[in-house]
Amino acid sequence: MDQKKIDAMRVGGKIMAKIFAELREYTQAGMTGKEIDAWVAKKITDYGCGIAYYEPEVDFPGSICISVNNELIHGTPKDIPLEEGDKVSYDLVIKYNGYYVDSAFTMIVGKPTAAQKHLLSFTESSLYEGIEQVRPGAKLGDIGYAVQKTLEKGKLGVIKNYVGHFIGTSMHMEPEVPNYGKKGHGYTLQVGDTLCIEPMSSLGKPDNIVVEDDDGWTVCLKDGSIGAHFEHTILVTEDGYEILTQL
Repeated sequence: MDQKKIDAMRVGGKIMAKIFAELREYTQAGMTGKEIDAWVAKKITDYGCGIAYYEPEVDFPGSICISVNNELIHGTPKDIPLEEGDKVSYDLVIKYNGYYVDSAFTMIVGKPTAAQKHLLSFTESSLYEGIEQVRPGAKLGDIGYAVQKTLEKGKLGVIKNYVGHFIGTSMHMEPEVPNYGKKGHGYTLQVGDTLCIEPMSSLGKPDNIVVEDDDGWTVCLKDGSIGAHFEHTILVTEDGYEILTQL
């Protein structure tokens, strides 16, 4: 196990979790994505981390992805104020001591509807069902199968166009970590592996198509339904797993 990597990602992961806990409390109706983005950028640097999305190879127009309502992922920070009842998904990558961590969560501004509660509950549950499969010797297909079955149980659309990934010295590393799959198939997990499990779902049809918005980044749900996105960075340990991006 690369102890330097693990130590750095543990610290970075705890910082990520702190930022997200504060961001959940900070988000209010009337705020714009641009205002939230500036707040996040300051938090990242105040905590001694690097803003991964500013790096030249990424060149994202913000410090954090903010996806509102039918925007699924990679939403660019905008000047549009949030409204009560809006769904907001946040996806953030930060760099600490040369290593990256990645996490995402979805929330509702104000009081959620029953449908919104259902969407968020099952999508977040699918993340933890996937995480529960992580151990040395497990297959990536085991994770994907658990995520998919939970989303299907909730009668949610399973997004297959975008997937999770390994992470470490780069933001996105091979192999990919799909949110669907067959038990016993795919890469075999090893002690010291660090990977991002990130289920994405929609209240629309299972075969709902995602399309990029005019900004070249924002991925939207074509049928206008809302989607959810949850993610953690996970370390494979000798006896199972450690969630690096939670307090």
